[in-house]
Amino acid sequence: MGFAGFIRLKDIENDYNIFPDCTGLYIIYIDNNQDISFCNPGTGGFFNGNDPNVSTDELKRKWVDNANVLYIGRAGGTAKNGRVYSSTLRKRIKQYIKFGKGKNIGHWGGRHIWQIESSDDLMIAYKILDKDNPVIEEQELIDKFKGHYNGRLPFANLM
Repeated sequence: MGFAGFIRLKDIENDYNIFPDCTGLYIIYIDNNQDISFCNPGTGGFFNGNDPNVSTDELKRKWVDNANVLYIGRAGGTAKNGRVYSSTLRKRIKQYIKFGKGKNIGHWGGRHIWQIESSDDLMIAYKILDKDNPVIEEQELIDKFKGHYNGRLPFANLM
């Protein structure tokens, strides 16, 4: 589907220059053989004092069996209401990972990832979108996921 990277979160080591400085999509991906267990609390930051954690029962309900894609995110694009998002993949992925390390950063979406015990073993991949609108492309990819998994969202997507 045009995604590149597939680097383990633990291998990024604060070098965000490995990600392109342009708009696009990114996914959090799990190996078929990776065991999953949940923790509460997780490692996510408390943005504006809000607790990012949910119960392990809720995480178990949200889990989608046999799905490798756990989260679909975007950087940049224009929403239907005309709002323009100026983030780049590098900036947005940096925010996401720093949030997962407990920083007070506004990346609320995808926060359930940080309640997975071995979240640093998960992989991140990205897709550059030079001409396509990341807002539309993200929704289309989520819709494809939902079509394949009986209407279920990816585990960490909240919408």
